[in-house]
Amino acid sequence: NMYGKCGRLEEARNVFEKMSQLNMVSWNSMIAAYAQHYRGKEAFKLFREMELEGVTPDKVTFTAILDACTKMAALAYGKLIHV
Repeated sequence: NMYGKCGRLEEARNVFEKMSQLNMVSWNSMIAAYAQHYRGKEAFKLFREMELEGVTPDKVTFTAILDACTKMAALAYGKLIHV
């Protein structure tokens, strides 16, 4: 989370990838960091990866991914989350 908030997204992703077990906080932190720093495609890709791993998004996840869609001006991506 610290790396993500500082804009050091590569370091944040490295820490994320090295975690032995991912939980909702780790998924949400990484998605939110991408969204905060205008890397919406990465946020959306990670969101889909989270779903493929069987993790159910929560309110925080949806807030972060919708923020990413807004910053990308990507209505189509926003609509995909509701499918």
